[in-house]
Amino acid sequence: MKIKQHIFLALSLLFVLASCGQKHAPGDGHTHGEQTEKQEEGHAETSTIASLTAAQIAAVDIKIGQIEQKSLTNVLKANGVLRVPNNNKANASSLYGGVIKTMPVQLGDRVRKGQVIATISNPQFIQVQEEYLTIVGQIVLADQELQRQQELNAGNAGARKNLQTANATLNTLRTRQASLQQQIRLMGIDPASVSNGNMRSSLVITSPMNGVISNVFAKIGSYVDVSSPVLEIVDNSLLHLDLQVFEKDLAQIKVGQLVDFTVTNNPTKHFSAKVFSIGASFEDDSKSVAIHCMVVGNKEGLIDGMNTVGTISLDHALVTAVPNDAIVEADGKFYIFVQTDKEGEEHHDEIGHEHAEGEEHAHAHNGNTEAENKNINFERIEVAKGVSEMGYTAITAVGDLPADAKVVVKGGFFIHAKLNNTGGHQH
Repeated sequence: MKIKQHIFLALSLLFVLASCGQKHAPGDGHTHGEQTEKQEEGHAETSTIASLTAAQIAAVDIKIGQIEQKSLTNVLKANGVLRVPNNNKANASSLYGGVIKTMPVQLGDRVRKGQVIATISNPQFIQVQEEYLTIVGQIVLADQELQRQQELNAGNAGARKNLQTANATLNTLRTRQASLQQQIRLMGIDPASVSNGNMRSSLVITSPMNGVISNVFAKIGSYVDVSSPVLEIVDNSLLHLDLQVFEKDLAQIKVGQLVDFTVTNNPTKHFSAKVFSIGASFEDDSKSVAIHCMVVGNKEGLIDGMNTVGTISLDHALVTAVPNDAIVEADGKFYIFVQTDKEGEEHHDEIGHEHAEGEEHAHAHNGNTEAENKNINFERIEVAKGVSEMGYTAITAVGDLPADAKVVVKGGFFIHAKLNNTGGHQH
């Protein structure tokens, strides 16, 4: 809507200017029109001077200000990605293969360390508990046999070899018992609770850390192998921002610098981070180095793997700056307009004709003052844009720019439109 308004006003201004400039003395309209056309063809691409009267300036509300020296923060933009360090990620898995029986959590759920997140079943679980109970019974018998052999050996009634065999058998059974106890504990079962009437056919898988379920690798009824991951848990509380900075800009980066960043799926929402580490090697063949930043403050909506655009705040610098509205963009270039005493190339040729027209129509325009009809010239100067902050943009003039120049801070669009319409030829 704003662009349409600008176009409408510019066209209105040009219509007024053209109407004023096409009035000629009687009898010379055709000749002057031909001269004007030739002059416009000769200067359409070279002139950078536009002239407006005070009345025209007031009509489109053109404002004039000063070029200023502003202390703006230099910034460096870099692309990056959100990452969670590997020590803040974990896979929940089982040490035993089995079929997923239940999974009471889903993607995006927040879980606590030790919380049951799945159960698996396998007949082999019962076999391990069965063997454990069998070994317990065998140990009782082996212990009794050892005591009997000790008594026989004390009375010289038994062979020493039988005593040694009983002792070895008991030790072997106790070793197997200890092994089965550890396996049962790894299943999440207390060995002391295992009995003939209390053998479990399913095992629980618990979360190894606090975090959010970020990936699900299995589903109910599917078989998982030994140590195969069932779920992935990510702790986003220590989310990192990794920015890629090229070699030429690396010297400007320091630990502690602040970073303002946005994610590509929501560029209007801003987040903050702080540089805590600078990479010591290039990333692949890109000639860029990873700058590691800790995300601070609000992390809502941020997840591992999101692409970002970061703005790193560098040192403050005193720069030549103008208000953002003073800059006019056209054909990929940027311009400002400054008030000047220079005159357009055709200005001198027409001044006598304009003066004659002014006398001829003096009575028709008796409401206008001399000040309203006085031409004010503006020169278009190409500039390069720098950092923008607090409504100001740093500029570097491509040509000469006086330090005390009066710059158009509002309405430069209309001046540029008039300049393009006349091709530098001022009426």
